[in-house]
Amino acid sequence: MRNKALEFIKQLGHALHSRSFNLMTLVPEDLQSLSDDVDGFSFMTYDYSSPHNPGPNAPLKWIRFTLQILLGNSGARALANKIFLGINFYGNDFVLSEGSEGGGAITGREYLSLLEKHKPKLQWEKNSGEHFFLYVDDRQIKHAVFYPSLMSISIRLEEARLQGAGISIWEIGQVVQLTVTNFGYTSITL
Repeated sequence: MRNKALEFIKQLGHALHSRSFNLMTLVPEDLQSLSDDVDGFSFMTYDYSSPHNPGPNAPLKWIRFTLQILLGNSGARALANKIFLGINFYGNDFVLSEGSEGGGAITGREYLSLLEKHKPKLQWEKNSGEHFFLYVDDRQIKHAVFYPSLMSISIRLEEARLQGAGISIWEIGQVVQLTVTNFGYTSITL
């Protein structure tokens, strides 16, 4: 079945290229064999943590490890321009209180609402390269919120640039309106 799926992707790539379209896919293990037929590989380097294991959404160590696996050998290094590092533009609100479980993804609107209501102190988690804050809700349940900031996004952009990779963004309407600064990149396609 796997071979048939790979053959389908190759044929699809040929068909799309003949009409001047690009094909991007999420197939990590077959990078080398698909590189002639696929224009880009987008890798989800977020959703590291979950309600059962709360923490940062896209720790730098995990991102670097992923890029190392993909681009570590010299053959794959030539494919760097086809690698797109997935960056999340949403956050997570995790429950931390003993005996409580839960939480999950939050949008920019929910993030701003939590900031306004609880007025928490933003903290920088150096090892993961992410901002977070803690708060206690109306039922006295403790939460940790991780949400991307300009600083965390900038670090991930630089990581992609250093590896010769591009970026792909998971956004779909949940981005907070931020003032964008010039990170020295000529363009970012969304």
